[in-house]
Amino acid sequence: MTSFTYDGLPSRIVFGAGAARTTLLGEIDQLGAERILLISSGAEGDTAAQLCAPFAERLVSTFTDVRPHVPVEVAELARKASADADLVLSVGGGSTTGTAKAVALTTGLPIVAVPTTYAGSEVTPVWGMTDKACKTTGTDRRVLPRTVVYDPELTSTLPVDLSVASGLNAVAHCVEAFWAPRRNPVSSAVAEDGIRHLANGLATIAGTPTGMATRSELLLGAYLAGSAFAVAGSGLHHKICHVLGGAFDLPHARTHAIVLPYVLAYNAPNAPEAIDRISRALGRTDVVGGLRALGGELGVPAGLHDLGMTEADIDTVIEDILSIAPADNPTPVTADGLRAILHGAWAGSDPARSTP
Repeated sequence: MTSFTYDGLPSRIVFGAGAARTTLLGEIDQLGAERILLISSGAEGDTAAQLCAPFAERLVSTFTDVRPHVPVEVAELARKASADADLVLSVGGGSTTGTAKAVALTTGLPIVAVPTTYAGSEVTPVWGMTDKACKTTGTDRRVLPRTVVYDPELTSTLPVDLSVASGLNAVAHCVEAFWAPRRNPVSSAVAEDGIRHLANGLATIAGTPTGMATRSELLLGAYLAGSAFAVAGSGLHHKICHVLGGAFDLPHARTHAIVLPYVLAYNAPNAPEAIDRISRALGRTDVVGGLRALGGELGVPAGLHDLGMTEADIDTVIEDILSIAPADNPTPVTADGLRAILHGAWAGSDPARSTP
């Protein structure tokens, strides 16, 4: 008989087209918030202002200096902006959510998150900050948003290339859930369904970029992906991408989208059940080649060199990744193995031929 522990996380989820416009005020009222710190990037400013119009008088501060990978100096500025707040409202993508989490980590303030990408971090207790090119991550229930309002309408203007990169980042959350340290039958089932919804959305995004059916599939898949990742934990793929992001300030979603097929190829020989489930969900027999082809067809850069990483950078991060690599990764993690993954991902070569 199978034995496992499933640690369900207590977020309230509100999902639906138009939900941010029609339910956000009620959700804030349920938490009794009267003094709100709004966090959004400059690009999301108009959207955030429109959503906050019904309760604009409750905004005590607005923070827009959002940066990828949450530099510690940005976190400190955001915390100062929260001095008079009793709730943090995050409207934006993963960096915006990450900034809200940095505030909650030290203040204990509750978060209401309104995601506008497919990052998934809004349903995880994982935080991350970068200091002097070193990204540190941790897990703390204080950073888990109390309420998440998913509104596909808010993702309809996300450019197709960014939608694809963000969607493939969500696929990476699902893939890793099959072999992450706290994996279990429930998180694996959630991950498989997440891949299915994400694959459906990615298949139609180029043809119907503003279609609510497509955007709903992607957003639902992102929620399931984040939920699976939150419970199962972080695996080799995320360890690699977090180190690369912190060291070289690479764009988060595109880095994940590029690296995923290479980690998948590395683990595939020793994870047959996971590969079968991923294949079933994607509807592709060759999951490594299929994921790489899907990204290429939809505009994901071929290799990390396209993001500004140099070949000489590879050896500078090997030891950092080795030091945090999961001990129970399906294929034992070695320096040579990591070098092969990183060189393949840097060059954009065939993943099937890039790993030992």
